Order: sequence, then structure tokens, then C-alpha cells
Amino acid sequence: MTEVVMFARPGCPFCDRLRSGLGRAGLAYRERDIWQDPEAAAAVRAAADGNETVPTINVGGAWLVNPSVDEVLDAVAAEAPDLLPELHAGR
Repeated sequence: MTEVVMFARPGCPFCDRLRSGLGRAGLAYRERDIWQDPEAAAAVRAAADGNETVPTINVGGAWLVNPSVDEVLDAVAAEAPDLLPELHAGR
């Protein structure tokens, strides 16, 4: 099953902003802390040219580094439209 995964770390204001925006959009996602999860940190480095740039989002294998809420919703619409909240269906 395709899911939306946000890779983040504590104290990251960009992560906080994206969390808030995804919450307002009603999008369900799973979060992984790159400071507590070495596999998550390695995945982010692979997606972000060796950097631990967060937030990073994975949607069904598509990686988005420091995306906007709209970019995440567009990726979900393309990769897993069944996960879009009704409000954003048909993007």
C-alpha cells in the first residue's frame, strides 16, 4: 500500500510549517525522525544529494525535498490519488 512519509527532526521550523499545512489539508502521513532512526537519515541523504535536508517527503517512491504543501498534494494526486482528502480530490 502506498503511503505518505514525512522525514523530519525535532526543532525544525520548516518541518513544523509543513506539518501544520498538511494538517490543515487533512492529509494523513507517517513521520520518521532522522535523529532517532538511522535508516530514515540514510534515506534522506540518498534523496537529498548526501544532505540531511528536512522536511523530505516520500510518496510511493517519489521523493520531495523541502516541498510546499501544494507540491506534496500534487505528488499524492499523481502517485496515490486515493490518499487525497476529499477537499483536494481532482487535483
